Amino acid sequence: MEAEDPLKQRFVLDTSTFITEEIRRDDEDCEEAVDRLLDLVSDARLSLNISCYFPPSIYRELETMLKDRDVSEETFKKLNTWVIKKDPARYEVMIPSEIVYDFIDEMSDRVNRGLRVSEKAVRKAEEYEPAPTEEEQMTEVDELISDLRSEYRDALRQGVLDSREDFDLLILARELDACVVTEDQGIINWASDFGLRHLKGRDFPGLIEEYLVAVEGREG
Repeated sequence: MEAEDPLKQRFVLDTSTFITEEIRRDDEDCEEAVDRLLDLVSDARLSLNISCYFPPSIYRELETMLKDRDVSEETFKKLNTWVIKKDPARYEVMIPSEIVYDFIDEMSDRVNRGLRVSEKAVRKAEEYEPAPTEEEQMTEVDELISDLRSEYRDALRQGVLDSREDFDLLILARELDACVVTEDQGIINWASDFGLRHLKGRDFPGLIEEYLVAVEGREG
């Protein structure tokens, strides 16, 4: 039996793979960068039988982001042609119980960190002197709320799996034994726990280009 070509791989793509500025060349806007990426994905599909996927939940999220950036219908046609939408088999893919235990412990710790951030903000508010005017008072309150939101978000969400879309991505990658492509550190952390291959979104175009060069050299 002929050995399977090692270049024939599957990738599950996160929204950040398309949106990150790290994939853009100096003179490119978002649409141009996405078009170039999709051209690479199509070449990889036709030349190497490499398949790229995302769950429908990730597609809907990406669709909203691209529409907000005025990406054209032609680009959406490419996206729908070359990246496969597939629901993960949520009832079939097994997850080790140890991962769930670790998640519960981590979220418990993060809730406590969030409480400490909130307590710090309340104590800081108590130290404020009354402002001379109501407008200045509101400015100080707005700044405090902004700081609280930022620190609270970092304490509870940074580097953690925090959405169904992220979970769908991981389950689909586990089901397909695929490489996860993302810029999200929380997803990368969980991909490692799941024993999945993972790749930064910024490195994905270069990887496909190298595969294509390798095949062209081999065929030449």
